[in-house]
Amino acid sequence: MTNEVQAIEVEVLEIDGTEPPVKFTGREEIPPPPSWQNWQGRVRQLDGRWWPLWVVLGAVALVLLLTLGLVVGVVLVILKILGRLVRAITR
Repeated sequence: MTNEVQAIEVEVLEIDGTEPPVKFTGREEIPPPPSWQNWQGRVRQLDGRWWPLWVVLGAVALVLLLTLGLVVGVVLVILKILGRLVRAITR
């Protein structure tokens, strides 16, 4: 016994008393890619319903920037203190 795949080709004539949708066998038209000019107005004007999200995200970004600035400042102060200690010891 051989294991052959058999393909059965059928044509649907009727589904629940109605004809199936007609397949378009011609060349399908691909819609043009979206133009960036259509997005200009949308990018410049944000939807008013999203303002709470933007406020929360802005607050989070502000806290992260302040934290990063504080960490950089502390590291610089520690490096200055260590530099002065090394300079005082080597004199």
